[in-house]
This record gives sequence, structure tokens and C-alpha cells, in this order.
Amino acid sequence: MPNQLVVFDLDETITRHDTLLPYAMGFVCRHRPWRLPFLAGVLPSTVEFALGRVDEGPVKQAFIKTLLGGSRRTDIDAWTARFVPDVIRRGTFANALERIADHRRRGDHLVLMSASTDLYVPEIARALGFNETICTGVRWDGERLNGSLTTPNRKGEEKARCFTALREQHPDLQETTAYGNSSTDLPHLRLATHGVLVNGSARARQTAQGLGVACVDWR
Repeated sequence: MPNQLVVFDLDETITRHDTLLPYAMGFVCRHRPWRLPFLAGVLPSTVEFALGRVDEGPVKQAFIKTLLGGSRRTDIDAWTARFVPDVIRRGTFANALERIADHRRRGDHLVLMSASTDLYVPEIARALGFNETICTGVRWDGERLNGSLTTPNRKGEEKARCFTALREQHPDLQETTAYGNSSTDLPHLRLATHGVLVNGSARARQTAQGLGVACVDWR
């Protein structure tokens, strides 16, 4: 039986940088560079986000639909198979991989919970030995990528909701540990028995300390 429920964020917690931008741009540069000028179409939703009228979900959806919409599943899958090993090999914190391996050796139930999309997050989870994945879903129309989001953007309070649901799904795992890197992760980190803020900003660290969330530096 697993010892505890352990939840990791992905971007800038396990990986050194955001993953969606390099994933999408890498695919486009190889398969459809003619789409790059269309990025101007993302501007309206970006302005709405900057003004605080919407969350990041509409921006993410517009970005995916603009660059990747209409792509064939075979092409997306082939790019994912290339992208994921490269990210793990060259774009992750060694301390993160060590901590994941340590939890796996202990027999903990590992969940990768990310605002990034199911185009590639489940493959990263499988490669690293996670038991479960929660991430932002993206719609397909048959074998062609539509790009609309099929779930809420898994960030902030949405992550806290998902974390609460996870605990309800695993009532036998009373002990919980959660790792995240930013102030938007604090809503669910504070719910864990052991919340850990990784490489947080000075402001996020100050808030975390007030919430009883530990702060660590990973390299």
C-alpha cells in the first residue's frame, strides 16, 4: 500500500522553464513555420488577461489553436516522443528527479499536476514513473487537433480543487506532500500535510512561510 499522496507541479518545479511555449514553437518551426505570423491573433485574449478580465485559459487556448490547431495526431505524437526525452534529459532540476525517485522508492502514490496540456504532460509523467496525471485537457476532432480546452486551466484555485478531490479519491493516504514553485501554487500547497515551495520568489517565500509551507532551492 502507498505510504502517502505526493503531488508535483511540472513547469519550473521539475523542469527549469515553461514547457508549453517550447513544445508549440518547436512543433511549428518543424511542421508549419508559415503559422508564426498568425500569433498576432493571440493578442486580444492576452490583452484581456493583462487587464484582469480573464484567466490564462483563454490565452492558452488561443495560442494552441493558432499554432497547433488542425495538426494531425500522428505528427503531434511524433513530436511529443521527441520532445519529452529531451526535456527530461536537458531541462529538469537534478534535485527534482532525485526527489521523485526517492518518493517512488518509498512506494508513495505520485501525481503530476500541471496547468500544461495533455498533449505531452502524461508522457512526461509516464517517463518519470508517476502513477497519475492531472493537467489541462485539449480537444481533438478525430485525428485533427482542435485546440480548445476541455477542462479548466489547472492553475491556482483550480489546482486546490483538484488536490482536494485527490485526497477524497485516496482516503487511505492521510499523509500528503505537494511541491510547487510559485504563488499560484500556494492555494494547494497549504492544503498538504507537507507543502514545499521550490525556488520561489522573495514575495512567494514570504507568503509561504506565513502559511507553514517549506521553502527549498533546487538545482
